[in-house]
Amino acid sequence: MASVKVVLRQKPTKEGLFPLAIRITKDRKTSFIHVGYNIQQKEWDADGQRVKKNHPNSNRLNNFLLKKLAEATDTSLELETLKSEISSKAVKQRIKPTGGMTFFGQADEYLDQLKRSGKFNQYSADKPRVKHFKKFLKDSDISFADINTTLLKQFKAYVKGTYKCAERTAVNHLVVIRTIFNQAIAAGITDRKYYPFGKGKIVIKFPESNKIGLTAEEIKVVESLDLTDNPYEQHARNVWLFSFYFAGMRVSDTLRLKWSDFNNDRLFYSMGKNNKADSLQVHPKALAILRSYKRKNPTHDLVFPDLETVHDMKDQFAVQQRITQRVKAINEWLVEVAKKAKVKKKMTMHIARHSFGNISGDKIPIQMLKKLYRHSSITTTVGYQANFIHRDADDALNSVISL
Repeated sequence: MASVKVVLRQKPTKEGLFPLAIRITKDRKTSFIHVGYNIQQKEWDADGQRVKKNHPNSNRLNNFLLKKLAEATDTSLELETLKSEISSKAVKQRIKPTGGMTFFGQADEYLDQLKRSGKFNQYSADKPRVKHFKKFLKDSDISFADINTTLLKQFKAYVKGTYKCAERTAVNHLVVIRTIFNQAIAAGITDRKYYPFGKGKIVIKFPESNKIGLTAEEIKVVESLDLTDNPYEQHARNVWLFSFYFAGMRVSDTLRLKWSDFNNDRLFYSMGKNNKADSLQVHPKALAILRSYKRKNPTHDLVFPDLETVHDMKDQFAVQQRITQRVKAINEWLVEVAKKAKVKKKMTMHIARHSFGNISGDKIPIQMLKKLYRHSSITTTVGYQANFIHRDADDALNSVISL
């Protein structure tokens, strides 16, 4: 039988107070449920499992603890009656599921997981989306059972109308709710019967977007620009071209490159998005850029200096945060580079990838493009490259119009 007891945890908070908790012990394994109150160590009676009278709210706290203790004991007995083999963790999960029973309790847990995992970009994008949903609900919480298709359609319309955003942005708000809902189902916090997504309900479908890249002629102009009078624009142009020279390498991977990734004029790296590893030959154009970044007595192994201020490169949250800041600055400088090159198209770091796709068109076999793009699925490559293959459609159109 599980042992259920009220205890005072021994690790103090930043304020020097100690958390009150329900301790569940079964088969020598222990789980703790913090009840949300912290007190001074001298205010706790360990033998009596109660708050001493020298605490100003001792009566109220003790009544609260008795209630929580009774609930935990009843739940433990109920579970052991239904199933003889039950762990302390299972009792804890039944008493207090991770993140709470409401949507925003679970949303907080989801955001904390992103932060702990170092996923700064997703965290910074999803946090305001959760905030928008709460604002839509007039700052009130909501149970998962009350999140239905009608409510989600109203929320999508609210997002588009209030924040004047595009369809894709509105859909991303629904994706976050779906993710949190799936997390709650997996944790046993809510039942799948309440799931408002899928066929006949809310279907997540992203609108297609045009992917426009620079032409070979435009890239030649960018390459030939003399930017020695502006080192910031020169650096932005170098990083952009370097990404392009390696099949549109993602900027997050480009800025993370280390000198140790290069060996015998080949680049060896794993793509951050899916950990796909491979090596590519370093073209003489890319080699010229590398040589321009060689430094005497370097303080770090990074090729480009953008992340040199990050103290711990293992801190993925800090690394992604810095990458976001640097990409914003680089994209601003690329605007000026595009003006000098007389390129009318939008020129950002991501456009380097589109530019490679645009120029490769249908010249390179799809299997080789999959390898160059580091895609996990050939379907992804086919879908991506379809944006840049126009010859068959152009020939078909011309065959009719030219009659």
